[in-house]
Amino acid sequence: MAVLAAAASAEPRARTVATGLDHPWAVAFLEEGRFLVTERPGRIRVVEPDGRLGPPLRGVPQVAAGGQGGLLDLVLDSGFAANRTLYFCFSEPGSGGNSTALAKARLAADRSGLEGVQVIFSQKPKVDSRMHFGCRIVEARDGTLFLTTGDRYSRMKDAQRLDNHIGKVIRVNKDGTPAAGNPYLDRDGALPEIWSHGHRNSQGATLAPDGRFWMHEHGAQGGDEINLPQAGRNYGWPVITWGVDYGGGRIGEGITSRPGMEQPLHYWVPSIAPSGMAFLTSDRYGADWKGNLFIGSLKFGYLDRIELQGDKVIREHRLLESAGRVRDVRQGPDGLLYLLTDSSDGRLLRLEP
Repeated sequence: MAVLAAAASAEPRARTVATGLDHPWAVAFLEEGRFLVTERPGRIRVVEPDGRLGPPLRGVPQVAAGGQGGLLDLVLDSGFAANRTLYFCFSEPGSGGNSTALAKARLAADRSGLEGVQVIFSQKPKVDSRMHFGCRIVEARDGTLFLTTGDRYSRMKDAQRLDNHIGKVIRVNKDGTPAAGNPYLDRDGALPEIWSHGHRNSQGATLAPDGRFWMHEHGAQGGDEINLPQAGRNYGWPVITWGVDYGGGRIGEGITSRPGMEQPLHYWVPSIAPSGMAFLTSDRYGADWKGNLFIGSLKFGYLDRIELQGDKVIREHRLLESAGRVRDVRQGPDGLLYLLTDSSDGRLLRLEP
């Protein structure tokens, strides 16, 4: 376990950019200082540089809003400046319940709506549940897309099976086809979109400065994890975990390790309920912060600044302990960190040096 350090007296302060957001989930950065924000009930809004909220964009598909479900993550394509393409994930209603789906679309030139919306991946099977959708998207340097999917709470054992998309990291091309190099492209009984399995519920993912894919995932009571998912690896849920079930009962076999199952890079006991995840690559906050990992805490309402030595967590710092439930963390084009707080009057915050 890493050392938890006290916040420095010269800690940067959070300035409110916008208020009045309804359970915001993800923020992306548009031209001329504008922002694009998803709201879990099923809306995407443009936020002007002065904090004014635009009307909901037209063209957003129906979402299964309720519980943890709704309109969730959103990222811009690496070629957005030329192609106006973006990707978003949401809880998609359908026969049998709902599931995590990944869609692509173009943002209209006047920023009033989405055009050419196409669902390119839909988690199978659909489940009658309002829990554990995962739903973080990362574009890799090779142009493929990683998507995290949750175990849907009631289907945790499916995270160990390869004939479904539950409790997995998915890797697809931008048209939704399975990406070359995926580990199960030619295995009978396994779905070709799967990159790794044995995950519980990841609400944070990012690329490290060296291009590797990182994620974190919720445990139950204790056992939140940071992982570096590798192709074909099994991350253990629900067979191994550092947490216990709600009410204190044993999960799975009540063990923390087993041959053939990966250990987390880092874990939290008690749980912090992590959400959002970003590496800081700028020097806007000084040399000590550059290269640090930043993760929001939903449970305790702070921003976790994590110092690393290689892939080892060596120190954690609690920042902005009165911020509220931190849902998303992103580095903006100005090199500063931006946060979303998850409430019916959610805020977009900028961390200023």
